[in-house]
Amino acid sequence: MQDLELFGLLFESLVVRDLRVFAQPLDGEVLHYRDNTGLEVDAIVQLEDGRWGAVEIKLSPARIDQAAESLTTFRERIDTRRMGEPAFLAVIVGAGYGYRRADGIGVIPMGTLGP
Repeated sequence: MQDLELFGLLFESLVVRDLRVFAQPLDGEVLHYRDNTGLEVDAIVQLEDGRWGAVEIKLSPARIDQAAESLTTFRERIDTRRMGEPAFLAVIVGAGYGYRRADGIGVIPMGTLGP
């Protein structure tokens, strides 16, 4: 608990594992995105039928705005003519309440994830 950065990385790995478990029965996969400018998205959930969504994972609810800003930048940069519009954009956090922000980005506490 004295190294919150490490704890955050472990939390991210746990959430990605859960996303993979939930995506597999839907013939989906979970990928990571990083471009040449350093823009990064923690998880891209892509289903076989072409639907996809982007997820930022933050241990602290205090970092929701930062994560949402990153997802907004990602949405503006990707070629939606080629990839289609994302089915969802979401920030998964370690605690708190789930809700949809005014910009349409969902905030999802990890404890509410499930099939």
